Formats: sequence, C-alpha cells, structure tokens
Amino acid sequence: MRFTRSSTGTLFVGGALGLTLAALAYPAMLGVQTVSSSPTRVVAQTSAGPLTEADRDFVVKVRAAGLWEYPVGQMAIAKGTSPAVVTAGQHLIAGHAGLDATVRRIAPQLGVTIPNLPSPQQQGFISTLTADSRGNQFDSDFANILRITHGSIFNTIAKIRSTTKNTLVRALADQANNTVLDHITVMEKTGLVNFDTVLFQETTPPKLPASDVTPPVPAPGAPIVVLTPPPNTGGYPSPSPTAG
Repeated sequence: MRFTRSSTGTLFVGGALGLTLAALAYPAMLGVQTVSSSPTRVVAQTSAGPLTEADRDFVVKVRAAGLWEYPVGQMAIAKGTSPAVVTAGQHLIAGHAGLDATVRRIAPQLGVTIPNLPSPQQQGFISTLTADSRGNQFDSDFANILRITHGSIFNTIAKIRSTTKNTLVRALADQANNTVLDHITVMEKTGLVNFDTVLFQETTPPKLPASDVTPPVPAPGAPIVVLTPPPNTGGYPSPSPTAG
C-alpha cells in the first residue's frame, strides 16, 4: 500500500511505516533486549567524564540513524523529482557522514560498541522508500518519514545535551542538534510535509519489542562500515566539533 499526501495520516497511524519511529522515541541500547529503567546509571568512567546508559544509548542512536538515512539520502538524489527533495538528500548524506565520523572517533574512547546495520524498523524505512517508484509518491514518503523521525529525536538530543557530564557526548549532541535542525528545515522546504500527521506521530509513537528497535550486534572482527562524506558538502552542517 502506498500513500498520498491526503492519506498520509491513515497509513502512518495504522501501517508499518509508523512503527520505525519507536527506534528513536524509545531507548534501545545495542545488545540489550530490554529498555533500562535507569538511564542515569553510570556504566563507565572515561577520560571525558562519566558515561551513563542514556549517553551510551545516544551514541548508538546517532550511528544507527546514519546507517539508514545516508542511503535514503542517496535515493533522494537519484529518485527525487524536485530540486528541494534532491537538496534534502544531499543534506542527509553530508550531515550523517559528519556525525558518523564523530561517532567512530569517540566510540573507542567511550568503550561503546557501534552497529554496522540499522535496526529492523529502520531497515523497513529503507525498504519502503526503495519500493517507491520515482515520482510524487517517493517525494512525499521521503519528506514525511524523514520529518517525523528527525522531529522525534530532536527532544532527545536536547535532553542529552542538558544532562550529560561527558564532554565527548556533549560535543556529539551539539553536532547532532545542528544537523537534525538542518534536516528538519530542508524537509519542510520541500512543501510536502503533512504537519498534522507529523505532530500526531511525534507525540504518539508506537511501542515495539526491544528486538525490533535495537540494531544488530556486529560480528566479531567485522570491519566498521564508514559513511563516506561527499567531496563537497556545500556548507552543510557536517563538521565535528571538539569536545568541551
């Protein structure tokens, strides 16, 4: 089933697309089957400061987001039918390449294992947009899915930024805030966002089993997937700030 702008709300509420929002709205740590009830619990003491469960979860979330949004950005460049959709795809690629470089740099310092694949729900997003033919359907699905997911993670970034005592996580939150705000903005500039649907999905995300919202653990010894930055980011917010 596909959806048009007029039927977006129905499908997001009742269909599989909306399920992937739980990967952003509910904490899910790599390799953990149940959501922790103590996100403030310190799991490690690092040179950058104490690392809490929420901090560790955030680092994994940023990595997983890039693993599905980067290829979706490539799709937008290839399948988008308007300059605004193509531009949004370019911003996704540049922004998540920058975030991914930061995550890969700080993860070993924090002792955090990062995934090589997105969660099953995030993989479902990729499958849905892959199945869309080039045209208005893809443009609409792309803009609404990405606007909802970025809006859902925005508050999480603010909470991490305001509570973390870890300087590396704080710097990642600064970078993620700039990148996500940029991505929200370019999705809105497509003129395809259904704001009623966006608000509903951001405030009433579905609850799913941890296995559906947790990225798979990488195989031992597997090389780390690298999201290659484009030759010219065009000034998109992809730099990696220093910790402070």
